[in-house]
Amino acid sequence: CYYNMIWYELRSGYEKKRGKLLAPYVPQIQGKAHRPASSQSVLPGSKHNRSRAANTRDERFRSDLHTEAVQAALAKYKERKMPMPSKRRSVLVQSSVEACTPPDTSSASEDEGSLRRQGRLATSTPYQGHGHPSVEHWFNRVIQGSSTSSSASSTSSHPGGRSPKIDLAFDLLTPDAPLITDNHSAPPDVTGLSERSSLHTERPQVASVRGVSRGYNHHTSVMETADGVPVNSRVSSKIQQLLNTLKRPKRPPLREFFVDDFEELLDVQQPDPNQPKPEGQHMSPLEGEPLGVVNNWPPSLPAALHRWGTTQPKSPCLTALDNGGKAVYTLTYGKLWTRSQKLAYTLLNKLSTRNEPLLVPGDRVALVFPNNDPVMFMVAFYGCLLAELVPVPIEVPLTRKDAGSQQIGFLLGSCGVTLALTTDACQKGLPKAQTGEVATFKGWPRLLWFVTDGKHVVKPPKDWHPPIREASNDIAYIEYKTSKEGSTMGITVSHSAMLVHCHALTQACGYTEGEETITNVLDFKREAGLWHGVLTSVMNRMHVISIPYSLMKVNPLSWIQKVHTYKARVAVVKSRDMHWSLLAQRDQRDISLSSLRMLIVADGANPWSISSCDAFLNVFQARGLRPEVICPCASSSEAMTVAIRRPPEMGVPPPGKAVLSMGGLSHSVIRVDTEEKLSVLTVQDVGQVMPGALVCVVRVEGTPYICQTDEVGEICVSSGCTGVAYYGLPGMTKNLFETIPVTSSGIPISDRPFTRTSLLGFVGPDSLVFVVGKMDGLMVVSGRRHNADDVVATALAVEPMKFVYRGRIAVFSVSVLHDERIVVVAEQRPDASEEDSFQWMSRVLQAIDSIHQVGVYCLALVPANTLPKAPLGGIHISETKQRFLEGALHPCNVLMCPHTCVTNLPKPRQKQPGKVGPASMIVGNLVAGKRIAQACGRDVTQLEDNDQARKFLYIQDVLQWRAQATPDHPLFLVLNAKGTVASTASCLQLHKRAERVAAALMGRLNTGDHVALVYPPGIELIATFYGCLYAGCVPVTVRPPHPQNLVSKSVCILTTQAIMKLLKSKEAAAAVDVKSWPMFMLFMLPPRNDLPRKKSPQMYKPPTPEMLAYLDFSVSTTGILAGVKMSHTATSALCRSIKLQCELYPSRQIAICLDPYCGLGFALWCLCSVYSGHQSILVPPLELESNASLWLAAVSQYKVRVTFCSYSVMEMCTKGLGSQTEALRLRNVNLSCVRTCMVVAEERPRIALTQSFSKIFKDLGLSPRAVSTTFGCRVNVAICLQGTAGPDPTTVYVDMRALRHDRVRLVERGSPHSLPLMESGKILPGVKVIIANTETKGPLGDSHLGEIWVSSPHNATGYYTVYGEEALHADHFNTKLSFGDTQTVWARTGYLGFLRRTELTDASGERHDALYVVGSLDETLELRGMRYHPIDIETSVIRSHKSIAECAVFTWTNLLVVVVELEGSEQEALDLVALVTNVVLEEHYLIVGVVVVVDPGVIPINSRGEKQRMHLRDGFLADQLDPIYVAYNM
Repeated sequence: CYYNMIWYELRSGYEKKRGKLLAPYVPQIQGKAHRPASSQSVLPGSKHNRSRAANTRDERFRSDLHTEAVQAALAKYKERKMPMPSKRRSVLVQSSVEACTPPDTSSASEDEGSLRRQGRLATSTPYQGHGHPSVEHWFNRVIQGSSTSSSASSTSSHPGGRSPKIDLAFDLLTPDAPLITDNHSAPPDVTGLSERSSLHTERPQVASVRGVSRGYNHHTSVMETADGVPVNSRVSSKIQQLLNTLKRPKRPPLREFFVDDFEELLDVQQPDPNQPKPEGQHMSPLEGEPLGVVNNWPPSLPAALHRWGTTQPKSPCLTALDNGGKAVYTLTYGKLWTRSQKLAYTLLNKLSTRNEPLLVPGDRVALVFPNNDPVMFMVAFYGCLLAELVPVPIEVPLTRKDAGSQQIGFLLGSCGVTLALTTDACQKGLPKAQTGEVATFKGWPRLLWFVTDGKHVVKPPKDWHPPIREASNDIAYIEYKTSKEGSTMGITVSHSAMLVHCHALTQACGYTEGEETITNVLDFKREAGLWHGVLTSVMNRMHVISIPYSLMKVNPLSWIQKVHTYKARVAVVKSRDMHWSLLAQRDQRDISLSSLRMLIVADGANPWSISSCDAFLNVFQARGLRPEVICPCASSSEAMTVAIRRPPEMGVPPPGKAVLSMGGLSHSVIRVDTEEKLSVLTVQDVGQVMPGALVCVVRVEGTPYICQTDEVGEICVSSGCTGVAYYGLPGMTKNLFETIPVTSSGIPISDRPFTRTSLLGFVGPDSLVFVVGKMDGLMVVSGRRHNADDVVATALAVEPMKFVYRGRIAVFSVSVLHDERIVVVAEQRPDASEEDSFQWMSRVLQAIDSIHQVGVYCLALVPANTLPKAPLGGIHISETKQRFLEGALHPCNVLMCPHTCVTNLPKPRQKQPGKVGPASMIVGNLVAGKRIAQACGRDVTQLEDNDQARKFLYIQDVLQWRAQATPDHPLFLVLNAKGTVASTASCLQLHKRAERVAAALMGRLNTGDHVALVYPPGIELIATFYGCLYAGCVPVTVRPPHPQNLVSKSVCILTTQAIMKLLKSKEAAAAVDVKSWPMFMLFMLPPRNDLPRKKSPQMYKPPTPEMLAYLDFSVSTTGILAGVKMSHTATSALCRSIKLQCELYPSRQIAICLDPYCGLGFALWCLCSVYSGHQSILVPPLELESNASLWLAAVSQYKVRVTFCSYSVMEMCTKGLGSQTEALRLRNVNLSCVRTCMVVAEERPRIALTQSFSKIFKDLGLSPRAVSTTFGCRVNVAICLQGTAGPDPTTVYVDMRALRHDRVRLVERGSPHSLPLMESGKILPGVKVIIANTETKGPLGDSHLGEIWVSSPHNATGYYTVYGEEALHADHFNTKLSFGDTQTVWARTGYLGFLRRTELTDASGERHDALYVVGSLDETLELRGMRYHPIDIETSVIRSHKSIAECAVFTWTNLLVVVVELEGSEQEALDLVALVTNVVLEEHYLIVGVVVVVDPGVIPINSRGEKQRMHLRDGFLADQLDPIYVAYNM
């Protein structure tokens, strides 16, 4: 992609047009002149006067006018500051050190000004005085996004005033409004939902246990400063800026009501009624002049070679040059004939395998020749033709990983190629395997390499003559072509087509036998370089001077010097070659181009070729170049030459030009631009149709209807000289080479099939053909067509020489969310600073938006020289696209703009106002025709079992009774990391130790005092717990290092010596205010033999079992510390329930690998063994870090049938032991004894993890049915638990899209958008569960999503809040249904889920009701009116790239923030930004606001293995994460 588009007629006309273009902006520029140069936008017109340095070859030629247009378009935009991405210093690629903001400085100072600055603009007068559009209009523009066809309509579509969003922003900025400079003000609400009142932010009330009133009013846009984090930290000011810059998505106004349909329909772009439509007649096919009859014309190409080789052997055929431009060898026609003959004989007769000839006529042979060796290529090509073999010319593979090399291999394989011809030098340079043979390239078939140099070929015997036949329809050669998607096809060309094409070119170009010298700069292996420089030249006995690409790189003028030296009459070049020679021409004075009668511009169809032609003519007209000899042509691999401008002597009409409206072209309509707008495309004609060809233009998509005369379509050709087929691809061949164009009524226009040329264009006046783009570069965005080359030209016009390295820019589209999205990738110069690049990126976005009226989805910058290269040095587009999609591009800067581009999101859901109330008729147990969703475990009162512990009201009494009845019965056994027993305790030992603790406490504390137990997991913790109960104190177990959360209310802390040291350390003093601690609270119990042995005092007896037994504190996943009160009744009921469910008896052993500090983990460690009398094998999870197999080895060694673990333990085993199952088997680890392995959790079951755990350890005998999960929460720590009886847990698949609308829709496994949910174990005995509507508090039906409410004797009795705030107590612990059974008291779990009656029967013979937990209500994100569960988004993100180890999402001011942990090199950090944005858009219809890439382990996780998303959010806002990269999506 080079140069660009727009044309200027003459210098005076150019000045006039420039004046017109800039007129609207002149006042602006004058307005700026007297202000300090704060604005960085370069004034239009300041560019083209700058003298060009002689050596800036990388400054591609830009028609200055297009640059003017772009600069003028940019001038329309005020400097809208965008937040710059922040990047860790190690990631800065080749940028200067001063340029990057050090991580610790805050850039808030300059950002705060952004609101102020806009305010100042609004009040400043110069603009209004200059007849400038009113300020109001300007703000609408800024907020709405720039001009698109739909955004214009969306302003006018509210006759009663603008939409609230614009109002809000406008009020912020009008002169009368008090100017907001305080950074704590709420940012504009991107969702457009916020009310006026939300401008005044409040600090949220002190976080209560479960968020303010369950957080249903998420969208009030309170800018939460997460617990005192100052809002003007660097991150939030950037987000503030992002919100200020976010344009309103360009979308038509919403329909009045959104009908909440199951199939969430994406917003389909409605065609704009005002868009231009074609109005012309239907075109009639255009015929070229008939092919003339030539006397004595050879019957085939080999016949021509035979004729010249024998009659004119001394006549020069081809001159090859070295890199210094010296002629190294001239091949004569005689030499070409004899050498080709030798090669043909050798190939057919001297190569054999197992006495069979290796090749027979018709076989395909690969030609692998470097671009600087045309002579050897020509000999090989004609040698194959003489031997009737089919040459397949390909590029020389340089490395094993060349861009697109695998596809070339696929082509060779499908063509059945077994032999490759090459030169000696080339063969030596190919990558070698260790055997010394040429390496096999990835995806290539096994090839024999044959060197065609003299010593390897044999002279044929006198009587051998190659067969010279008439041209037939057999394949002559195969030319490769790479499609837009990157696949490589082989286009077959028949002998007759090759001959007719030579004939047609000879006639069109007026070639005469033996009189022409051609200079060829193109690749001689394919397309125009092959047609003119290898085939037609031999037909007419012409002399070709071949200029290698390597010489052009060293000396861009070489081709002009050769034209001068050899008095060449024809030159075949590309616009790039003309441009390069322009930059170098100053050094040369004595050059004449007067001999040229044709300068064939092979890529004349490109949008930038016209500017190259004109500039070239401007300079070289003085050196004898005549304007009329420039002959652009249009061609494609499939159709060969389609049209070419004839040389002047043929008496053809003068060349034409068209200045077309870019807007019209995007709707495939030709409108000659009269108003001289900014967005125009100037094109030159590519001459007339080829002789003997019939040409028409057809619609691009669907049935090939003939276009109207003012419509752009794909040019199709019917002639004897086009390709015949794609080798081995009959379906595509039919589509492309056998198209039948039809009239609007469906009648074929001709009985001849047409070939599609993949050129987009139209036929203009005088039957001239115009090309405006290629199918390969076509990008259809929201129904409008854009050409990649045009976008490149605009991007280059922004400031190419300062920034883009050698003008290397790739533009392509990727499909995201059912539409094409434009991606621009550019190589930045090595010396570009971060600020430069960011500034350039924002200007490119604005320029493309303004000129093409289309948004860029992603703009990426990569370091110089890192994009994959095509064979002749250009950018390999399909490979670049592939790398982008795989996350292997490694950019050094990325800017994503999904907010601006993605306009087809489903409409936001609006909650229906009609609430379901008591009127929805409950009849019996049905609500709205469905069974009420309620279920219960077995009835505890009915169960007759010989449970001795039931007699006791208090758990401490049970311990005393066991100490007397079975003193030596072992209760606990703790293992250390080595797997050996660290300590044990029998009933009596535990009782004695508890007594000593009680004795130590009783003198000092009062009944009911709270005692914090800060112990590592072990028996000491359990003994101290019972000691507190004996003494009448309330124990609170605390995880050792972080006591600051609750000790301030405890009267005493019991701990060990080591932790005592830690608590008195400086670090602890820094973290905790020690003065607020109780005076004598740090209290270490002496070692157990030193504990007082005096007669134990009277045990404390609580007056009633409803009294508080202990406090259970836990940090919720939303980062809130919540303590619940457990009464003695609840404690006993909990133990009894678990005992019945798991069938626990004194003879049983269970293994527990959990933290003992809260929830079910605490109950299993400290309570259950004492109640049921079974032995617990305790494995502290921390020990697994040094010995991952500890838990499983213990389970195997003690033949445990029931075991409990946490998700973090399961993950440690899966990751740490996945590859070691064999070694474990050798150590006799056998898990066949396990009947149930339960994961203790307070979340939706993690199916993927439990399944991979089962799969990995199946080899060790673990039954696939053994693994299940439990469910508990703060109001009730054990609601479900699989236990030993009852049916296996069931899995259902639900539609994720329906879940977002709070509905359950069951689907089949594997259906799109399906989400597997596993039942969370069986409901415990004595527990009743009902599903209630979160808002109306009414009961819901079976399989309906609602909040899980629970009623059971072991519910906690209330929150114990450190803040003394009891408000939520009633709501969460004592709530009743609004209708139906309004008597039962329920506790609200705060989790969404549903009940479903299954076909299975449970132990009591009833049909089994399964409870499915979907997720915590507090964790859910309310976005676009829908409810999302973070885990679903995170699962998608983790799947999007192999280097994403973990992910967490949260929202901040209605922006979705995605934090990903990068497990790989920091180079990959920026690759993740686009992939994360894509996957969340595709699968969840959400736009990601901020992507944060961090190191592994940054996302905080609690002891249960749950992500602490709110802690993460606080860390992000306080700028504490030290991220590798933060990308703010526009």
